[in-house]
Parts: sequence; structure tokens; C-alpha cells
Amino acid sequence: MTRTRATRPPSTSTPPPAPAPPVRTYGRGRPARRLAATAAVLLAGAVLATGCEPVEVTGGTSASPVPVPGSATGAATAQPSSSPRTPTRTPSAARTSDDKPSASSAPSAPAASHSAPAPSPSAPALMGIGSEGARVRELQARLRQAGHFARNPTGYYGTLTATAVEAFQRERGLAVTGRTDSLTWQRLLAATRTPTASELDPPTERPVAAPDPRCLKGRVLCISKESRTLAWMIDGRVVSVMDVRFGSEYTPTREGVFSVYWKSRHHVSTLYGSAMPYAMFFSGGQAVHYSADFAARGYGGASHGCVNVRDEKKISALYAQVKDGDKVVIYH
Repeated sequence: MTRTRATRPPSTSTPPPAPAPPVRTYGRGRPARRLAATAAVLLAGAVLATGCEPVEVTGGTSASPVPVPGSATGAATAQPSSSPRTPTRTPSAARTSDDKPSASSAPSAPAASHSAPAPSPSAPALMGIGSEGARVRELQARLRQAGHFARNPTGYYGTLTATAVEAFQRERGLAVTGRTDSLTWQRLLAATRTPTASELDPPTERPVAAPDPRCLKGRVLCISKESRTLAWMIDGRVVSVMDVRFGSEYTPTREGVFSVYWKSRHHVSTLYGSAMPYAMFFSGGQAVHYSADFAARGYGGASHGCVNVRDEKKISALYAQVKDGDKVVIYH
């Protein structure tokens, strides 16, 4: 009898699934996905704590990466969302000091079809702020004749003179620059007459005060705070007079009888760094000296305690005559 080998019928059951790969964990068994979510929350909190603006995410699963301070991606500027709800703000750094948009932040303007014509170049200036001398004195005297300069000539072209020139230019329909060009000068010459000697070089702006009795003997710089004048006197005779101004209430000019103890022609203040030409020291650091600021601004300012003279020509002559030891009297 023939033996037959029994064969197993084919299995119809599904083979068991392959085992799932193990989930990688970090730290104390925290799944990587949970760690990533936790890191994202902590990262967003760190961004808010450092003042960065969060980027608004609208729908979808992809979002712009959040910049991390101090990292390579944090150094880049995050791009704002395309959502229309995100406002656009102009950075304050793009504005100038007068709160007008600077050229870099202002939108480019279309080409104007009716642009204003460029102003014609003005004539070269004959005199301007900082000029001084006899010609400036004549300018001021003529401006005073024309009713635009309410002071005596000083020979210094300061802001007050520039304002007077502007007024004259405006009145005559000229370019208003505050500088005296050849056209302005010619119009002023035609509108005024030649100034007299007293108009060009008046003694003082205000009447000279009666001298203090202590000024009547010897060589004296007799200085009145009431009239704001200085009279150079020799044995009771007035040789010359000039306008002066004094220190403020915080740095007052001392009163009393003093004497000149040091002269310095080109002196510069060691305290304030300002020029003190023709300085004649009489009490500590206080001196009689020429002041360009006084010449330009008048009595609108004050000294730091010195006696300022605004007429350089007069104080130059005075400096040449005064000697060490001459008396200085300052009174009300």
C-alpha cells in the first residue's frame, strides 16, 4: 500500500502586523511631539517677554518661524502676515525732528506737472551776519532813517540788523534774505541820505548819567548801572562815553570802587571759553571788555559779571588810554 504524505491546507489567516517602531523619548520619557509642542509654547512666551511683535497667523497649518532673540533666525525681521487685519505702522525712527516724514519713509510723489519754478540765484552778499566795520555802521544808520532799525549804529551785523534788512527787502519787493547784496544796497542808498557824523557815531543809546562824586578826581572809569553808560573821565572832565551792560541777577556785576590791575588785549575766558577783547580787569575775574554778543543782541542778553562794551572802536581807544592802577567806580 502506498503511503501518501498529508499536506497542510493553505492558511487563510492574516499574518500578524509588524511591531510598531518604538517612540523615541527625551528626558524622562516625554514623547518628542509633546516636547516640540511645549518648546513652541515656551518660545512664544520668550518672544513676548523680550518685546518682539508676535506674527498674526491666520488659518492653515504653516506659519512663519518665530524669531528667537540672539539666534541666526532671530536677527532677521519677521514678515508681517498677509491678513488685511494686520495694521501697518510707520516706524518712529523714520521721522525727522519736526515730525515730518523723512525722504526715506515718505511715499514717492508722482512727477508734478505744475511744479514751482526754481528761484533765481541771489546776488552776492556785500554784508551779512558777522560783518563789522564802518560800512555796517552806515547800513544801520540808513536803515534807521528808513524806519527799520530802532537803535544807534553799532558797526556789527547781528540778528537785529538782519531782521531790519529783511523788513526793508520785503517793503521794496526784493528777495528776503537778511543779507545785504548789491541790489539791496543800491535801493537803500536811493531811499536815504548820507548819514551825519552824529548819526554814524552817537555817543550812547541813553543819556549819560551825572557822574558819581567819586569820579570827579583822577583818572576814572565811571560806570552807571542806571543809565547803562561808561564815562572815561580825567579830573572831572568827560573824555569819552559808551554803552555798557552788566551781569544777570545770578552773576551780578560788583559795585564799589576798584582799580585796573591787569590788561589783556586778546583775552579768552578760562571759565566760559568766550572772547574778551580789550579786557581791563578790576575785581577778580570781572573786567571791562568788548562784547560781540552785546553788539549783535543789545540789552537782550547779559554778561557773567563783566562790564560789556558794544562799540569796539570806542573801547579800542579807551584801552589804549587806560593804565594799570586807574580807578573804576561802579554805582547805580
